[in-house]
Amino acid sequence: MEIWIIWIMIIIALAFIEAITVNLVTIWFIVSALLSLAISFFHVPFIWQFGVFVLVGILLMFTTRPILKKWIKPKDIKTNSDRVIGMNGIVTEEISKNAIGEVKVDGKRWSAISSKKIAIGEEIIVDEIDGVKLKVHKREEK
Repeated sequence: MEIWIIWIMIIIALAFIEAITVNLVTIWFIVSALLSLAISFFHVPFIWQFGVFVLVGILLMFTTRPILKKWIKPKDIKTNSDRVIGMNGIVTEEISKNAIGEVKVDGKRWSAISSKKIAIGEEIIVDEIDGVKLKVHKREEK
C-alpha cells in the first residue's frame, strides 16, 4: 500500500473524530497530516513524514489553539430571568437572615434570601440572582 493512501486514511479518521468531539484537538493534526501527505509525494522516508506530522501538529496546537478558542468562544445564553434585577416585589413568606423566604416579583413566586429579616407583606427590590434564588433588600433601605 502506498504511504499517501495511509495519510489520506489518517486525515479522514482525524476529521471524523473532530466532527464528533468538536474540541479543537485533532484539527491541528489534520493540517500536519496534509503536510505529511504533501511531502510523501517527494519520496521522503516515512520516519521523517511521521516526525513532521507529530511536531507540526503539536506546534500548531500549542500556538494557535488558545487564539482560536477565544475567537470561537460560545456566547453566554441569556435567559429572561435576569430582567427581574432591580424590580420591586412583595414578600409572601418571611425572609430571615439565614433562612430562605419567598417573594412575588413580576407575577411569579421566587425563593429569596436577604442579609436582614424581612416580614410578610413588605416591599423588596431584587439585587441579583443567585442560582434559583433572588437576593433582595427592603425597599426603603440599601
